[in-house]
Amino acid sequence: MAFWDRGAVPLDDVAAVAAGRLEVRQFVVGPIQTNCFAVVSGGKAMVVDPGAEGARIADALSDAKVELVVATHGHADHVSGVSALVAATGAPFAMAEADVELAMCARRNHAFGITYDDDAPRPDRLLAPGDVVEAGAARFRVLAAPGHTPGGIVFLGEGDAQGIAFVGDTLFAGSAGRTDLPGGSTADLTRTLARLRDEIPPKTHILCGHGEDTTMSWEVAHNPYLR
Repeated sequence: MAFWDRGAVPLDDVAAVAAGRLEVRQFVVGPIQTNCFAVVSGGKAMVVDPGAEGARIADALSDAKVELVVATHGHADHVSGVSALVAATGAPFAMAEADVELAMCARRNHAFGITYDDDAPRPDRLLAPGDVVEAGAARFRVLAAPGHTPGGIVFLGEGDAQGIAFVGDTLFAGSAGRTDLPGGSTADLTRTLARLRDEIPPKTHILCGHGEDTTMSWEVAHNPYLR
């Protein structure tokens, strides 16, 4: 398994980051280079999409208390590190109900025949649109994002985390998530992207499940899936 600790994501125009109150760290994990992110605020952390190498992610966050592990969706490359991370930190795990079965059978359902660490455990908390998850002073509101999977969700920052969104595989720089895997729906993804265009403010940094980050304003101007 690959593990690349990329350190802090440069988000200096986010006020809390510039003031040193908030940090977003990035880890690239697994055979298809999935982005895992950790939000650290006041010594407390929330980890988004630990797709592999959960124990190594925990070690890399030894200076913070991991209080919550969340998943944007249930594919193996986003959840197969959850069990090891939860075992190492004792943190609860949360995701949307519609993807729980997919996540708990993630290795079997992976489309590329790649071996992953583990299936996800049963979540301790089920997330629904409008719910809020927190790490220290950083808050994220849950937005529904079906299409890539039935239970896809986006975490949109509020408070100290305003200006940040974790979108998983719903949206990429210049592209959008595939819908040809079991449970995917092009019609649902089209509706999701149209709604997110209105719900996510233009200056928001979009932190994607694979590849580079972007901004909502750039995507609205250039991404054919958002035009």
